[in-house]
Amino acid sequence: MAAEKKLNVFEKYLTLWVLICIVGGILLGKIAPGIAIKLDAMSLYQVSIPIAICLFFMMYPIMVKIDFAEVVKAAKTPKPVALTLVVNWAIKPFTMYLFAYLFLGILFKKFLPGTEIIKTSQEVELWRSYISGAILLGIAPCTAMVLMWSYLAKGNDGLTLVMVAINSLTMLFLYTPLGGFLLGVNAMPIPWQTILLSVGIYVALPLIAGYLSRKWIILSKGLEWFNGKFIHYLTPVSTVALLVTLILLFSFKGEIIMQNPLTIFWIAVPLFIQTMFIYSIGYFVFARWLKLSYEDAAPAAMIGASNHFEVAIATATMLFGLSSGAALATVVGVLIEVPVMLMLVSISKKYDYLFKS
Repeated sequence: MAAEKKLNVFEKYLTLWVLICIVGGILLGKIAPGIAIKLDAMSLYQVSIPIAICLFFMMYPIMVKIDFAEVVKAAKTPKPVALTLVVNWAIKPFTMYLFAYLFLGILFKKFLPGTEIIKTSQEVELWRSYISGAILLGIAPCTAMVLMWSYLAKGNDGLTLVMVAINSLTMLFLYTPLGGFLLGVNAMPIPWQTILLSVGIYVALPLIAGYLSRKWIILSKGLEWFNGKFIHYLTPVSTVALLVTLILLFSFKGEIIMQNPLTIFWIAVPLFIQTMFIYSIGYFVFARWLKLSYEDAAPAAMIGASNHFEVAIATATMLFGLSSGAALATVVGVLIEVPVMLMLVSISKKYDYLFKS
């Protein structure tokens, strides 16, 4: 029960809110189909200004919570940090592509619609667009909700914070080259400038803003006020911004969902399998091989299993547009994230005895 109190109303019922936004967005698209189109048209260098504002406020509350002074302590616990880096950047992106291609490019291909015109005015096969969305999820390890999953699993919160900080910094350098390479393998157009801009706006900018504002607020008000007051009121902002973005996304994407209601299911299958696979090799294979304690093993496995869907949605929207299959695929990632990760929390606790000497 104590853990339940830590989840605010948005986080506790995130899946429900996402479903409501899907329905609300579809209805909005039917009633006023021009709204999302007009908002998406307000852009600068392919960056939708209204969406950019929403997505910045998704990211800032996450980044401001990170105490980067804790990063230096990682040297005391190198094994779990190394595990997350290997899984997140050497394994996960490539297995995500393989699972997505297997299911969406081969097994489910005949069930998916034909083609779409993406933001670059090019025509692409929809299954490739869905795979692109999966790729963008696969190269974005979770740096936000994993703090909650670690807490619920009774993991090492301090180490989780260190892993979050290190993976956030790593994302600055590896997100663009990995994304560009895998999108190229998937035969999708690669607007390199837009990828770099998306990383700059949705990772670097909120990271810098979070660091500077955190430092200023703690100096002015103190750490106790920062944690007790500022973070308390700021926490729902990220989820609210996400939900607003989802309403816009589904208002623009509602027609294809109405025509192909099973599309969500087809996309969810490889995402679910990928999540279970990455968690299993992290928790049951690498963590045991490295002889980690349970408190370190649980968050180390879950940071790879979960995805940084805020960055993935932002990048898909910027690269291919609100109406793209890639954007839809990233939203499906949001839809399954909460229930699947809560299930993995339960699995972690159930098998904690594997890590006891």
